[in-house]
Amino acid sequence: MIGWALYDWANSAFTLVVVTVFFPVLLADFWSEGVDSTVTTFRLGMANGVASLIVAVSAPLLGAIADRLGRRKGLLCLLAALGIVMTGALFFVTHGQWPLAIACYVLASIGFAGSNSVYDAMLVDVTPAEHFHQVSALGYGLGYLGGSLLFMLNIWMVSSPATFGLDSQVAAIRLAFVLVTLWWIIFSLPLLLWVHESKELHEPRRVMEGVLLFIGTLRKIAHDKNLVLFLAAYWLYIDGVYTIIKMAVDYGLSLGLSMQDLIRAILVTNLIGFPAALLFGRLGRSIGARSGLYVGIGVYFVITTAAVFITTATEFYVLAACIGLVQGGVQSLSRSLFAHLIPADSSAAYFGFYNMLGKFSAVLGPVLIGYVALISGSQRLGILSVIVLFGLGLLFLTRVNLRPV
Repeated sequence: MIGWALYDWANSAFTLVVVTVFFPVLLADFWSEGVDSTVTTFRLGMANGVASLIVAVSAPLLGAIADRLGRRKGLLCLLAALGIVMTGALFFVTHGQWPLAIACYVLASIGFAGSNSVYDAMLVDVTPAEHFHQVSALGYGLGYLGGSLLFMLNIWMVSSPATFGLDSQVAAIRLAFVLVTLWWIIFSLPLLLWVHESKELHEPRRVMEGVLLFIGTLRKIAHDKNLVLFLAAYWLYIDGVYTIIKMAVDYGLSLGLSMQDLIRAILVTNLIGFPAALLFGRLGRSIGARSGLYVGIGVYFVITTAAVFITTATEFYVLAACIGLVQGGVQSLSRSLFAHLIPADSSAAYFGFYNMLGKFSAVLGPVLIGYVALISGSQRLGILSVIVLFGLGLLFLTRVNLRPV
């Protein structure tokens, strides 16, 4: 269980350090220097959208094949290796090379998201169903804590580059990409060494059976009304969650906030996210996972609306703290609730569809914000569009008739 959860610790550094903070900063101030902020927002949105689309299309089929071969862990390691190598490659991208930076970022994001899809599916291998909520929350909680620890070192580096023998903040940020690479490698080892899958390995000729499982899983999902409703709800509300994660720093920069303010705000989110994610695991056990999701999505709706009106760093900090209270909870309860609804022996195939919808939604959200910002000339209107996704997701979730969990 701990070995599995530590993969969240390992790869959450990529989400926090690269996706949420430093890639948007370097894209705006180094790789695309001199370009209008709305163009940078559009480029970042398109990069996130393309990566998510590729993962969305491939994840269900890869998951089905992994189920039939009994090699979920092997597929996870292969995809993680892609993410790790491409993250390290960002160190070598120089001034003005925004197309190369985006290419590395897209490939790293594909490796990260693809490995996470398989990682989610392995939840059924490490704990019995009655502990899904708590173990899922433990993973997210450790992710927030681990990512925050590395991020605090990165903040020190960026605040005082000379202390580390660096000549600029840009050099410190580029070195941060290397540290994320090493962190990801080191803390992936417990999963590789300690976690054992519950299925025996099958012969490679059963790859075709994986394709058939993919088709069969699609048919089963299509005939399960409650599962379809839940996946529709998840598709919509998780879009808002992932969009805010990926676009928050870009939005803060557009408001004129300093990089130091944004870094502090993101750190607040993650430090609060650690205990809050664990609390949501308990909340899921006490009031039910769906009720816990109602709370989290409702808070997101309020946060997104309030974000349109903020003007100061202090207000940004308050919203960051509120996001920290619910971000991990929404993610962990969604994952554990879905695990209760699916057969354990085909979990990778089902979680492939689950993550496919998450990634398809992440195609829409960043692109939506980027497009609205580009045509309107206002990032505030772009961020406002996200409330539609939270509202519709909440509506669909109320229509799901869930079995007791």
